[in-house]
Amino acid sequence: MPGANTNSALDIVADERWQLVQRIISSPPFQKSTRLRELLEYITERTIHGHAQDLTEHHIGIALFHKPSDYNVSEDSSVRVHVRQLRLKLHEYFDEVGRNEPIILSIPKGSYTPVFKPAAKTSVTTTEIASLDAPRISWKRQAILAWGVSGTLAIVCATVLILSFARNTGIAAASAPNPPWPFSQVFDTRHETLIVVADSNYGMFRILTGQPGSLDQYLRRDFLQPAQDGTLRGADARLNEYLSGSTLTSFADVADVAILLDMAGPFQKRVSVKYPRDLGVREMDHQNYIFIGSPASNPWVAPYQSKLNFRESEGVVGNSVKAFVNTNPLPGEQARYEGLRWTGAEGQDYATIALLPNGTHDGSVLALQGLQQEGTEAAGRFLADAENRRQLKSALGISPSSESLPESIWFEALIRSRTVAGAPNSTTLIAVRRIH
Repeated sequence: MPGANTNSALDIVADERWQLVQRIISSPPFQKSTRLRELLEYITERTIHGHAQDLTEHHIGIALFHKPSDYNVSEDSSVRVHVRQLRLKLHEYFDEVGRNEPIILSIPKGSYTPVFKPAAKTSVTTTEIASLDAPRISWKRQAILAWGVSGTLAIVCATVLILSFARNTGIAAASAPNPPWPFSQVFDTRHETLIVVADSNYGMFRILTGQPGSLDQYLRRDFLQPAQDGTLRGADARLNEYLSGSTLTSFADVADVAILLDMAGPFQKRVSVKYPRDLGVREMDHQNYIFIGSPASNPWVAPYQSKLNFRESEGVVGNSVKAFVNTNPLPGEQARYEGLRWTGAEGQDYATIALLPNGTHDGSVLALQGLQQEGTEAAGRFLADAENRRQLKSALGISPSSESLPESIWFEALIRSRTVAGAPNSTTLIAVRRIH
């Protein structure tokens, strides 16, 4: 433990705050990130030993993240990103596994010092007592269930967000500027725009069963029927039943929807958001569409894959690294771009942004496809940044100062995102193609 001598190390073990932290970092939400566990232990140890005043962004960067002493926090946001992720994981812990803890740990926004407060007393129901004695399930199933919990919260947040936008549209739309390109091709006066988020249940079903999936299978709703062939047993069977009867999406989708609604400007009233299971084939004509997610979780983008140069590839479903295959590499390009093994890991992920004509060639389709959730979120963030849009236009041979174009421009772009603690930290444009 950094900065602690032998005696203080022994003393801290008996501290109820330290014991709480040990329970927290042993819980499922923290199993995928060693850095978050180390960060929580470090700031807790410094606080217990009376050194909370040292917990600045710069100090943590040097002491824990091994940054050089002269590193610039305005240029390197890794500490802020990790602390933000730590706050989210703490909320997840106290909402689920730690809901009966006697002490609540939080990190106030703008601070890096943990705050410990006694939990409000609540009555414990029979159901909650029974759940404490429930048998433990494997870390993999816990990870999937945690994804499900996040998805449930995300769909609720999305609903609140969309309703909030709808209530405020009458005021905001009157003064909002027209959408910048390429949003001007999916938000306009002639079309309704339909945003289709990913179906996280379908993605988890594919991992659970090892099936590659297809739009045809999705339309038949086969995955909604609990398995009857005996291939899934015990916790797997119960999880399959849960997936069959719920509707979940991801935080990345919610983040992208928020960006898209913001960029729609005065056309927010012409935008609606749908869950992919609620979409029918007959609705796929004469509108603008925005699909969030790859075919692995949003099968509605599958029919457009043949028109793209960068195509998602997956070996053994749920047990291999996904990648974008470059079907026609140009000089200096790779033939294959591999992303994260699992969402929540640290490293780099890839995403494609594609703008194509719709099926009836009287509207547009925008597809934001990440290999993992981090890539999907990064695609939305990339387009929301004015400088990134200028780079994209320049790479496509479009004047960077042009915001409204006389004709539709169809393209695809491959971007790379650096991810830290489950969140995209930076994005880079890797390659572009015009679609004719």
